[in-house]
Amino acid sequence: MSAAATDSPAMPTAGSIKPLLEVDGLTKHFGGERPFFGNAKPLIRAIDGVSFTVAPGEVVGLVGESGSGKTTIGRTVLRLTDPTAGTIRFDGADITTIDRAAMRPFRRRMQIVFQDPFASLNPRLRVGSTLAEALTIHDLWRGRSHRDAIVEILERVGLSAQHLDRYPHEFSGGQRQRIVIARALAVEPDLIVADEPVSALDVSIQAQIINLLARLQREFGLAMLFISHDLSVVEYICDRVIVLYLGKVMEMAPVERLFAAPQHPYSMALLAAAPVADPDAPRRRIILKGDIPSPAKPPSGCVFRTRCPFAGDACATTVPPLREMAPGHFKACIRDDVA
Repeated sequence: MSAAATDSPAMPTAGSIKPLLEVDGLTKHFGGERPFFGNAKPLIRAIDGVSFTVAPGEVVGLVGESGSGKTTIGRTVLRLTDPTAGTIRFDGADITTIDRAAMRPFRRRMQIVFQDPFASLNPRLRVGSTLAEALTIHDLWRGRSHRDAIVEILERVGLSAQHLDRYPHEFSGGQRQRIVIARALAVEPDLIVADEPVSALDVSIQAQIINLLARLQREFGLAMLFISHDLSVVEYICDRVIVLYLGKVMEMAPVERLFAAPQHPYSMALLAAAPVADPDAPRRRIILKGDIPSPAKPPSGCVFRTRCPFAGDACATTVPPLREMAPGHFKACIRDDVA
């Protein structure tokens, strides 16, 4: 172990700023119960002891392959699904186990932008009615006429009054995602979970939506949990990055530091596989073997060891703690000779 490395605190933070969101030891397992008839369902370890914080106005990225637990973390943080273990605090309040009525005031302050904008909208409601519904539920008209308030929200996302009476099917994918973003903004949230917000869109439209999200985030000082598999987008919009594998944190660092000097072999492999503008730029090539294992049967010790080119015998028996290698830069690996 390097002399500079220390065991991480229970919850790695972004600094001395009081966090808006605090996630400590978050765990979510599916299955495992035995029905009246038949065999027990396998236990799926979707999230396994994840800890992180999001400061006010900070954008934290969650990256990793499919099956790494990114979306489950987003849904669990918002209490759209209940955690198996761990603690979720929002603005200092413990929301881990509170009921639906107690959760209601937090719903307005925590919004989500889903991957598929068409599935996120009620096909029977016009755009104006969709936004009016959000404002009515949370009593946010504040003396404004309904039409003026809705037009103001639409204009923030690059739409206009002429779109009020149209149905979702009358819009392009990019326009529908703008409507979804408008609905989230309408209730004046403090935190937005953006779950792969551009992956379902045409490549030509993706940059427009990312630039819109970046502008609105700065304009309104929003905190954001940004879920993506596109590392170029993460590098552009995020302040910090959390690299996930089989429901565990492999590495966590400020975005500039992680992209310039990744410490974990998995982060190195992801960055090596990402396209770059300069094909002649020097790159450390790490090729992953095989596919990500099933979360129903994760490997012993380090969950990444079955695909890691640097794995040794100790990796099969030791669960690596998340250690701070440099200020704000954490990795879960017992090896210090692979950076």
